[in-house]
Amino acid sequence: MPHSNIHRYLRHGTLPQLCMFEASARLGSYTRAAQELHLAQPTASAQIRKLTETVGLPLFEQVGKRIHLTEAGRRLRASCTELFRTLSDLEDALAGMRGLACGRLQLAVSTAAKYFAPRMLTEFIRRHPGVEVSMQIHNRQELIERLAANEDDLYIFADPPEGEAFVAQTILPNPLVVFARADHPLAKEKNIAFARLAQEPFLMREPGSGTRLAAEAAFARHRLKPLVSMELGSNEAITQAILAGFGVSILSRYTLGLDTAQAQLTCLEVEGFPLERHWQFVYPIGKQLSQVAQGFMDLVRVEARQLLLQHLAQGPQPAPLKRRGPELVRSGLRSAA
Repeated sequence: MPHSNIHRYLRHGTLPQLCMFEASARLGSYTRAAQELHLAQPTASAQIRKLTETVGLPLFEQVGKRIHLTEAGRRLRASCTELFRTLSDLEDALAGMRGLACGRLQLAVSTAAKYFAPRMLTEFIRRHPGVEVSMQIHNRQELIERLAANEDDLYIFADPPEGEAFVAQTILPNPLVVFARADHPLAKEKNIAFARLAQEPFLMREPGSGTRLAAEAAFARHRLKPLVSMELGSNEAITQAILAGFGVSILSRYTLGLDTAQAQLTCLEVEGFPLERHWQFVYPIGKQLSQVAQGFMDLVRVEARQLLLQHLAQGPQPAPLKRRGPELVRSGLRSAA
């Protein structure tokens, strides 16, 4: 066992004995110590006797009516004071965690959730400034691996893994829509058949992405295959590719903010869309959530919708598009229109 040299102190309920010892040393009297600790005199005497046997050296000597510490007793009292201070500091820290005054929250989220999770964390820290938080962003497959290894306190998925090993709690709707550039030929059409969408160059997320799985499932339901023009590793990259005229894509409605018209993007009215999904908290069954993690979940469940709408409404919009001859110029990016 670790620290095997202290085994003797772990066998006989040493902590109550140390309490009696500390009070006796401080008050100079077994009787007064027993009264302070609300112990019967025989019980108090037994505690001192057992502690003396455990240490293996006399702890007190009596001169007249008062007891005095021996050398061994003085050393034990110094260590006892340090031990009680450590336990007091521990209890203060745990009490703070119970009351959300301090503690730590490690959150892992899907790439789509990164557009609202920081807002949730910011509000949580504002209310509980003593809490330390960290957030990691991963695609769905990486998130599943971290979940299986129980590496974080909480996880936010747009497409939680199936199975009975995890708890999933819904946070917010996360509808998926078809995005295109505002001047796309299909932008003004209504009730677009999915087969017509399948004729367009399609921008696909990388393998392991939950958005990619949803897109592939949508095409599979219609027994069609997408005409993939590019595979891209982030929603930002797909957004830039859409604006550059390289195709259309399926993304979270909230990825690009609320006012997509101002962003020079549009949601195509394709049959079967939006695809209804939800962001969800996920954690392994049996996991003991900390008070901090539980407090964060409580905040998000109550206020996530309003905070998300505020965040998206205030978010920056993409720079306007400009035409220069046959080329499209946007924020320094040029590509054939």
